[in-house]
This record gives sequence, C-alpha cells and structure tokens, in this order.
Amino acid sequence: MRLLVTGGAGFIGSHYVRSLLTGAWGGAEPDGLVVLDKLTYAGNLANIAPVADDPRLRVVEGDILDRATVDRLMAEVDAVVHFAAESHVDRSILGASEFVMTNVVGTQTLLDSALAHGIEKFVHVSTDEVYGSIPEGSWDEQQPLLPNSPYSASKASSDLFARAFHRTHGLPVCITRCSNNYGPYQFPEKVIPLFVTNLIDGADVPLYGEGTNVRDWLHVDDHCRGIHLVLEGGRPGEIYNIGGGTELSNKDLTGLLLEATGTDWDRVKRVTDRLGHDLRYSVDITKISDELGYAPQVPFTQGLADTVEWYRTHRSWWEPLKARAGL
Repeated sequence: MRLLVTGGAGFIGSHYVRSLLTGAWGGAEPDGLVVLDKLTYAGNLANIAPVADDPRLRVVEGDILDRATVDRLMAEVDAVVHFAAESHVDRSILGASEFVMTNVVGTQTLLDSALAHGIEKFVHVSTDEVYGSIPEGSWDEQQPLLPNSPYSASKASSDLFARAFHRTHGLPVCITRCSNNYGPYQFPEKVIPLFVTNLIDGADVPLYGEGTNVRDWLHVDDHCRGIHLVLEGGRPGEIYNIGGGTELSNKDLTGLLLEATGTDWDRVKRVTDRLGHDLRYSVDITKISDELGYAPQVPFTQGLADTVEWYRTHRSWWEPLKARAGL
C-alpha cells in the first residue's frame, strides 16, 4: 500500500509515521509513505527525524488547500490518513478563520481529490470535542454533534463533509474521534507538555477556573494503533471512537504533574476559565473494540511517567519551540 499522511510532521501524525515505518504494531508495512505538511508552528521535521532516512518516506512541504499539490500526491497513493488540522482551542477562540480554512476547506479539498483519483481508503482523524459536553455516561458514535468551540465546530463540519462524500459519492471514508492525547513530541502549548516544561523550568502553571473540567486521556501510541486498525479493517462510511479509559479532572491531572516533577501547589496560578469550556468528555469505545479488537495498552501511570521523562531529556526539542511561540 502507498499511503498519504497529511499533517505527518505534527504530534500525532509523526507518531503514526514513525511507528508505521518501524513496524511497531506488526502486520503489513507501507510500500511508500508520503507526508504532506505545511510545517507551520506545530509541524516540525525533527518529529520525523528518526525515520528520515527510510527510503519509503517522502516529505512534501505544502498546504492541503493547494489542490494542484494535493492532486499530484493523490495520484501516487492508494490510501489517505488525514491528520492535518488546526487544533488548539484557545487559538480558535482568538480567531476562527484559519480553523475554517484548514479544517473545513482543506478537508473538502482532500476529499474532492481523493474522489477524483479513486482512493481506496480515506481515514479522517477527528476529535471527541465535536460531541460537546456530557455530564455522565459516554458518547457512542450515534450521538449528535453539538460542538461548543470554534475549533470543535470546524472539526464537526469536516466530519460532515467526510460523511457526505461517502453517502453521496461512495468514497470509502472512515472517521475516527479520539479523546485527549498525550505523549512525546506534543507541541508545548497543550496542557501536559506546557505544565511539565514550565514546572521543570521553575515557572508557574495556569489552571482554568476550579479545575473541575474532566477529560479522558489517551496515549498517542494507543490512538495511532486505533487509527491503523481503522485503515486496515474499518467499514467505509463508519465512525469509530478511540478512547484511553482514564478520566481525570484538570485539577487531578495538575496534582499528578506536580508530583511527577517534585513541585507543589504554590506553583499553580488560577486563571479565568476558558470561554465555552466543556465540562466533561467521555467516549464509548465498544464499537472499535468489538469490530477491530482495539483496547488501550499503555497504562496511564506509566505513560505519564514516560512522557514527563521524555520532556526532561529532550530540552533541545522543546526549548526553541517555546521561545518562538512565546510560551
């Protein structure tokens, strides 16, 4: 199989690329893999440096909005895994237009091209945030989309385009919706790498409101394994939730990060809560488990410890990123 991975130099996409090319999950490996990435602030060639010499890998700097580039690459591949997205909620609150262009119009551009080139499988990677907030229980894939942030609204829109291309044109699309990811190479604007790097540097960390917002935490390796299961065996037109099974309030997560870095609560500064902040996310993974045999394999305690240690020992990776981003 020849594979196009959009956003393959970002946090999740690069983990997928590294794992696939090194045979981390077993099974068939791609004959060729093309990464298309705009290499904006969150896209980083250092993320795929460990596999840069693999002869099957080709990296193209380009925009998913550029139809000519997309068409040229689609003609070379059999399947697509679409990670490329603007993904930071706070940035979307400050300005939504870039999220609409990349997440909605960019996805539509890819879908149009995939249809024109007879792509055999298109996996559209989305988020549990499209469901909104749930006070108890867990969402299954039949829940309505009720996004509450500009970011999640843009992802919900892209999901609907993906579904429509399957229903209208028969394009073999699958949609995945994941819970909150963590792990190495995550851009340090997100909560775990931001808190870890701040704490080990002696800086304070910001906690929104009372810290009662609850998220389900999913190690990036579990997420990427789930995505690959969907690529290999997911039914076209179907949606698959991918969760980690560890729900924590932001306050509880902060406590774990303080403990892991040997610091205490005087380093935590309460800040005004985020606008439209969803209280709780939780996904039901019964479908992907029953159909494709998915189960999270990275225990959260071990995954978090490994992640903290990775940031401790990879200062040369994150220090320049934080400096450029003013974090």
